[in-house]
Amino acid sequence: MTKLKIKTGDTVQVIAGDHKGSEGKVLKVLIEKNKAIVEGVNMVKKHTKPSAQSPQGGIVEKEAAIHISNLSLLTGKGETTRVGYKMDGDNKLRFSKKSNEVI
Repeated sequence: MTKLKIKTGDTVQVIAGDHKGSEGKVLKVLIEKNKAIVEGVNMVKKHTKPSAQSPQGGIVEKEAAIHISNLSLLTGKGETTRVGYKMDGDNKLRFSKKSNEVI
């Protein structure tokens, strides 16, 4: 299993593909597929049959997954950065390689 450096709740920017430049919060990380679902990015229309949850059915817009390699983590100042790890006693901390601040 691969170790992903992006986690749920992180703010990311799309750095490649059709949605390049858009930013959003990671809603879910699909570890087995190396993909993430980002809020408001890569919206697709899905046709749904009528069910108990949606008695009307119809066309629903929802976010589709984006490959992790096309995402970059944003620092507090809003600039893209790579992620590093360092040990602080027994705690493993994620930090921004650009600004050296703990994420």
